Amino acid sequence: MKHLLTIFAICLTAALRCFAQSDTTVYFANIYPGSDIYELEGHSAILVDIEGRGLAAYNFGVFDFDSPNFVYRFVKGETDYMAVAQPGDYFLDHYIRHGRRVVAHELNLDAAQKKRLIDMLNEKIRPENRVYRYNYVKDNCATRPLGAVEAAIGDSITLAPAPSEAQSAWPVTFRGIMRHYHRNYPWYQFGIDLALGSGIDYTLSRREIAFAPAELDAMLPNAKAGDKALVARSIAINDAAPDAAVQGPTPWYLTPLFVCWAFFALTLTLTIRDIRRRKVTRWFDAAFFGLLGLTGCLLTFLIFVSVHEATSPNWLYPWLNPFCFIPTIFIWIKKARTFVMCYQMTNFVVLLALCALWPFLPQSGNAAFLPLVGAELMRSFSYIYISKRTLC
Repeated sequence: MKHLLTIFAICLTAALRCFAQSDTTVYFANIYPGSDIYELEGHSAILVDIEGRGLAAYNFGVFDFDSPNFVYRFVKGETDYMAVAQPGDYFLDHYIRHGRRVVAHELNLDAAQKKRLIDMLNEKIRPENRVYRYNYVKDNCATRPLGAVEAAIGDSITLAPAPSEAQSAWPVTFRGIMRHYHRNYPWYQFGIDLALGSGIDYTLSRREIAFAPAELDAMLPNAKAGDKALVARSIAINDAAPDAAVQGPTPWYLTPLFVCWAFFALTLTLTIRDIRRRKVTRWFDAAFFGLLGLTGCLLTFLIFVSVHEATSPNWLYPWLNPFCFIPTIFIWIKKARTFVMCYQMTNFVVLLALCALWPFLPQSGNAAFLPLVGAELMRSFSYIYISKRTLC
């Protein structure tokens, strides 16, 4: 496939150098969300239509699952994507077959601007240039082509207001936009809210909102390039509903919020029983704190090793860290009882402080975190209370 894309790019470059004049039309295409989690904000590309020669798509969102250590490098933040040129009909057919809305905006460019843009795009897809370090919110399949258009025009692009600005009563943030487009995928958003810290919670500029292609699509028709309209006309290539390809809502009883509150109820029942009989259910604490410790190890990796955007600082770290393994290991050792008691007392105070300070912290938490923190507080309290009572 890489060799075929390279051959196509060479042929396309030669053709466009000859025809990048008045008989060439350039479109900025936006594809609305799909069903897979990496498709939930949509996708963007630049389409070049040469009269009598066909349509070509410049795509900045290609990645290779088969590359060495792909999963590890992706988690670490070394997300290398490629810019490629593809046959336009082949590119569009994939999205149309999956029922995704596709809108193409014809760019209002003169012949010189078209040539500059096409020359720049052809340079970007050269084998030695096509790989770039993808950043989910700062440098992605929407921001790259938008920046290329702006560079070709030689003037700044002023985008129209985004839908999120009109619909939200709160400041628009990266996390807020993600939650909107991930609303039918609450476990995915739960994972994002765990992994990403306060760096995605600041108020965005209009240009930063354009990281989401579905938002950008509504911002382009009335955008300005200098003192003239950026878009000559907009065409719905596939006039489907914006969320036609997205999976339906997750049943309420399978959402993180319900599952976590159910776990809270179980923990409360067990804690009341433990206090009444003055005996800690060690297997439960070992399993619960072990799970918290494993999550803390993941956050440690993301905060101190990963180069992903906004994994640090993460204000969940006082709650989820490797120290949570202390009860898991030492609760079984009688001589370590004092050590576990010191940990649980410290943990109880830290969790109370975190709950009190959370409204003032620059990070938005997932609603499902509350019952989990409450459950941990109960288990720390029950250990302290039972240990003191049995020592009396």
